[in-house]
This record gives sequence, C-alpha cells and structure tokens, in this order.
Amino acid sequence: MKTYPVLHAPLRFAACLSLAALACLSSHAAAKHASPPPAPLVNHPNAQLTGKELDKKVEALLSQMTLAEKAGQLNQFTAGVATGPGTHRENYDLMVQKGELGSLLNVTDAATSNHYQHIAMEKSRLHIPLLFGLDVVHGDRTTFPVPLGLAASFDPALVEQTAHVAAVESRADGVNWVFSPMVDIARDARWGRMIEGAGEDPVLGSAMAKAYVRGYQGNDLSSPDAVAACVKHFAAYGAPVAGRDYNAVDMSELQLRQTYLPTYKAAIDTGDGAGAATVMSSFNSLNGVPATANPFTLTQILRKEWGFDGLVVSDYGAVSELLKHGIAADGAAAAGKALTAGVDMDMEGDLYLTRIPALVQSGQLPLPVVDEAVRRILRVKFAMGLFDHPYAPENGRPYVATDEKRLLARKAAEESLVLLKNEALQGSGPLLPLQTDKKKQMKIALIGPLADSQHDMLGSWAASGDAKDAVTLRQALAKRLPAETLLYAKGTDATGTSTGGFADAVAQAKQADVVLLALGEPADNTGEASSRTRLSLPGNQEELLEAVAAAGKPVVLILFGGRPPAIPWAAAHVPAIVEAWFPGMEAGTAIVDTLFGKDANGADANFSGRLPVEFPQSVGQEPLYLAQLPTGRPAGDADLTHPPTNAEERYLSRYIDETNAPVYPFGWGLSYARFSYSTPAVKHTMGSSSEVGRVEVSVDVKNTSSVAGAEVVQLYVRDMVASVEQPVRELKGFQRVELAPGEQKHLSFTLGFNDLAFYNAALKRVVEPGTFKVWVGGNSASTNEAEFTVLQ
Repeated sequence: MKTYPVLHAPLRFAACLSLAALACLSSHAAAKHASPPPAPLVNHPNAQLTGKELDKKVEALLSQMTLAEKAGQLNQFTAGVATGPGTHRENYDLMVQKGELGSLLNVTDAATSNHYQHIAMEKSRLHIPLLFGLDVVHGDRTTFPVPLGLAASFDPALVEQTAHVAAVESRADGVNWVFSPMVDIARDARWGRMIEGAGEDPVLGSAMAKAYVRGYQGNDLSSPDAVAACVKHFAAYGAPVAGRDYNAVDMSELQLRQTYLPTYKAAIDTGDGAGAATVMSSFNSLNGVPATANPFTLTQILRKEWGFDGLVVSDYGAVSELLKHGIAADGAAAAGKALTAGVDMDMEGDLYLTRIPALVQSGQLPLPVVDEAVRRILRVKFAMGLFDHPYAPENGRPYVATDEKRLLARKAAEESLVLLKNEALQGSGPLLPLQTDKKKQMKIALIGPLADSQHDMLGSWAASGDAKDAVTLRQALAKRLPAETLLYAKGTDATGTSTGGFADAVAQAKQADVVLLALGEPADNTGEASSRTRLSLPGNQEELLEAVAAAGKPVVLILFGGRPPAIPWAAAHVPAIVEAWFPGMEAGTAIVDTLFGKDANGADANFSGRLPVEFPQSVGQEPLYLAQLPTGRPAGDADLTHPPTNAEERYLSRYIDETNAPVYPFGWGLSYARFSYSTPAVKHTMGSSSEVGRVEVSVDVKNTSSVAGAEVVQLYVRDMVASVEQPVRELKGFQRVELAPGEQKHLSFTLGFNDLAFYNAALKRVVEPGTFKVWVGGNSASTNEAEFTVLQ
C-alpha cells in the first residue's frame, strides 16, 4: 500500500490518507462510500454482569420464585422525599417481607436502609436484598459543582475523582445505586435540566459520561466503595420541543444516532468492560413513541446493538404516565407495553406489582418476558455482592467536611469557573486579578442576592449535601479581608421586583474601589421542572446591575446558575465577568482565590474553565450550539449587527433583529496566563488488514506570560464535502495541559475512523473521500487551521 507524503502549503499543512487505510478495507478501496465492516456486537460492555457462575446463581434463584415474587422484584417505591407525584404507599415493611419490592429510593441514611434490608434478608421467603437508589448528581454529602460546571473543567480525571468520593459517601449512607450520570445532550438553554449534564457536545459529553461511571463503579461492583451507576435519561430527553421539560422529542434517526446516542453508548461501554450497570428510560416521547415503551431504543439499540446486560428502570411514575401519553387505555396495558419494550423496573408507578401477575395468568403477557426482567435485576444484585454483604456499616459517626474533601471540592470549583471577560481599565492592566496594595487597602463592595446564600451555592439536586457546609462569597471575603474593607448590600432578592435595596447597593458601590456583583439564577429555578422562556437575569437583577454599574466603579460580575444566561448588556458594559455555575460547598473560597490570583497561603490560583455551552444573545436564538449544519444561504462574513438594508443582506439564514453569533462561543474561557500556538502539523499512518489508519494532528503550545496556567487545547474538524450535510465545525478532541511561565509543550491528537465517520442517508457509518479542515486552539472560534485529504 502506497504511503502518501505530507504536502506543505504556505499557511497550512495537508496530508493525504487513503480511505482504504482509514477504513481498513484494502480489498474494497474502490467503493464510492467505503466503510469498515459492521463492528462485532459487544456482547458484554460490563463483564461483571456476565459469567457462568453468576448465571448459575441467577437461574437457581429464579427457579424458586413465584409469579408474585417475580413481579415484586420489578418495583421501586420512594421511602423518602418524593421527587414527583407518587403512589402514597407507606406499608413498606410488610411489602418487603412479602417480597413485593425490588428497590426503594430516597432513603438517605444507613439506619433506615439497614432496617429495610434486614427485613428483606431475614423475613422474606427468598432473602433477596434490596437496591437503594438516590439522585446523587454532583456529590452526596460533599457537594461538588453541578455537572454543567464540572463539564466546564474539561477534566475527566477530576470528574472521576468527585464521582468516587460520592460513591464512598453514598455507600456509607446505605445507598448502593445512584441515578447518575445524566448524559443527555442539551442544546436549548430553556430546558432546566441542562444543569445536570455536560452541555451541548457529544465528544465532551462522552468523556464526562465515562469518567462518572468509572468513578462510581470502579473496577469491581462488589467493592464496598462502589455503587451502581444509572445512565439517564434514555433517550434524547435533552431535546424537548420548545425546551419544555417532559415534552415530546421529534428528530430524525440520523440526528439521534449522530448526536444524541453517543454519550449513552460511552457510559454503558466505557471500553474496559466496566460500563454502567443500569439505565433509566426518559419521560419524553421520541418520534411519537414514549421512551418508557419504546422497543426501538430499549431493545433494538440498547440490548441488541449495544449488548447491554444490566437493568433498565423507568423514571419516576413514567410507566403510569403512558396513559396520559395516549398509548395505553388502562394500567394493565401500560404495564404490559413498558415491560415488553424493555423497562425492567417500575419506579413509583405501582403498575408492575398490581397488573403483571394477572397479565401473565390471562396469557396477555408471556412469562419469559417477566423472567428476563427479573434476571436483569438479580444479575445486578449478585454482581454487587449484596447477597453476601447487604448492609451499610452503622458507625454512628456524623459526616465531617474534612480538609481533604474540601480541598477536592475547591479544586473542582476552581476548574469549573470560566473567566468570560477581563477588560483592561484605563491607564492600567486587566481588572483581574484584583491587586492588593499593602500601603492602601482596597475597598470591595460585595453586592447581590447570591453573594451570601449557602443554599444557592450547592445548586439543585444536592443529594445529602447540607447548606451549612457551604462557603459563600461573603464568608470567604470576610475571612480574607480586614472587616473595614468589605462592604455589603443584597440589593434585591434573586427573583424579586422591589427596588427598595437599590439605593443601599449603589451607596456601597460608590464607597468602594471595586464592586463584586453576585447575580444569576437561584438554585430552585434550575433542574427538573424548571424550564424558562426568558434567559435574562431573573427578577429585577438586570436593573440592579445597570444601577450599580452607573456608580462608576469597576465591576466584576459573578454569574451563578445552571444554564447560560442572556447577558448582552453586561458583555458590552461590564469589564470583568465570571461564570461560576453553582460551585458547590467550596464556592466562596474558590471564587475569591481565583479573583485574587492567589489563595490564602500565597499559592497561585487561576481561571481554567471553558464553556461547555454557548451563551446566547437572547432566548430567540435557542436552540443555540456550535455544530450547526450548513445552509444554502449562509450568513458568512455578512455584518449582522444591524437590520438588513438590501437583498444581499436580507436573503440569508439570519435574524433581522439579532446576530446569529453567541455572546460567548463553545469552548470559550480566559486565563491570567497567555498562550500561543504553532500552526498545526498533520501526518498519517497507513492501515493494514489488522490496523486502522490514523491521522495525527500536532501542535506546540506555549505559555507566553509570567504566570502559570492551564490551557484547554481543543481540536475541531469539518468534513468539507459529504453525501449528508456535516456540521460547520465539531469538537473532536481536547487536552487540558498545565504550563509554567515560558513553558512549551508538544501535543498530538489522533483521528481514526470513529472520529471522522458519520451516518449517511442509509444510516451506515462511513468515511467518504474528500478534504477535512482541522482547527486547534483555545476555543471553537480558533482560526489556527490545517487540512488533510482522504483519498478514494
């Protein structure tokens, strides 16, 4: 096979790689749309859920079970705080004893979980242990940044660490099953549950999905510091019509497979035989079929194509909601459709328990369908070692937010913070980092409804986190600064309309040298059931911002929330802006350290987060995301900052009252350090019958400043000509790299078939011949480009 040389161009490098090499199909290189043979079915993405010994145990127990006991294993009820309308059942002691429960959720302490587990193991006929599930989304007792914030770190290793801490604490609380990670791709900021995932991009989302699963489960599900991960919400829950939670999803199968399925696949098949043990079906319908009764997603894709062996649980009450979806006339039909489609456990629906035995006895539901669902549940319980070690240790020691846990929470918070803007002030350098002058103490005015709210620092879905463990901005500044140099005014409530506090806020600002303005969404306005039609600052916070800015003092705007807000005025008028998301228990300390560029001990602190979602100009741009498809009338370089005045300006894919561009693009984030990039170099290796060809893109990155910093080096690709439209730019890789002042590092990215392939019109994964452009830089707007060609 001929090796093609690297071709040099004046401003870029180009390489030619044969399609046969890339696809490893030398005998079919002449095919117009050559692609590799279908990948062999991955029979067991989690090897811990398979094996002869495990199967033997499952079959032996299954053979002893009555139909009523089998139906009992398929049920989960809440024994704690409800997270939706429930069944109001309370007789759990008796139900567990009779074998009518397979799982309980929302139990948050070891004593209670052990109470029920003792009944299951000592008083039920077959002594089958219970699974205890909980929404542990960004930490259990130790609260880390919300997942959207953690995604901003672009640091999967860090996310894995936080998930492991959550697993250890959850297991100590008697929770052995966590409803996390949420891996839904979210491209519409109106949807409140964007906060729970990694944002808009499937490459970043897949990396984070794997990290969570590895952190929760480790390499051994039966380990006392491991919990079963539950991937949610399957499938495409993050794309509801109008951004409204629980709403329908309507998309092509091509879009589903290309963009929305990869993150779920990554979580259940992490590549090391330790994929997620469980999956949760979603509330939404997909192309007219509710996900809770969708055999295409639950059986065809999840089971047959991906080889998933674990259990599938419905979301809260979703089986009974099939009646309201209009696809089931009664509870029996709903139960039969959901179970047959592939939902093994009914969460808080009460239909499997009360309807399945009669359905089997009447011949409407085959017993093997029930048996298979029970097998999947028992398989997870055996793999977790619950039959041998069912109880959580009750040591009676209260939780303590130790220095070690706080240190990890602080690191996670610091890496999640995104410096959006840092403008130079007249006659001096950038506003941040804040300078400390020993001769003259700087006066800081801290203003805003989120400046001193411990509850809001934790964010939504804080599991067992306690607000008293959270450090606010006001607390951290008070610890760092002399009392006489810190001024404070709340200004308004987070969703308030009263201007009664404005005068005090403006007065405090006028006395200060610099203003820290803490604004954004309160925690209760994000997460589930928190869709919004406005993405501007809630209540009258925008008015407060403009009033304080008018005081004439430099302002640092610190934004809290679980979605990107629309802040065009602030972006144009405020000199420094920080996106803090909800940073968790170490919120205040992490923010203050980075604002000053030093922690309390004098160690360097710097911003390194990057945006996992684009920031809109207004809600009218939503859904807004980087990987847009091209159009026959692209706006291109047209000036979209004013209304169109002629045909050339008007008849483009544009708005007449707004630019197409975001305020801040995907991957955006500043640092106190400055980085330079060499022009990307491209080379390739040829494939053979046993080795797939690869394209290697390399670049030199240098810290040209006098301070240390972490750069997130991002690789973007565009397939320039294809049989199906390809996005104008897609993230294909990223590396987080620490660089000392003046340090330079050589980084390489490897692109193979899976990185360059797409689904064609026949829904086949292909790489077609043609030119590919690549960009390498610190955000998605990078112009540092190269190209290569895949030959016929």
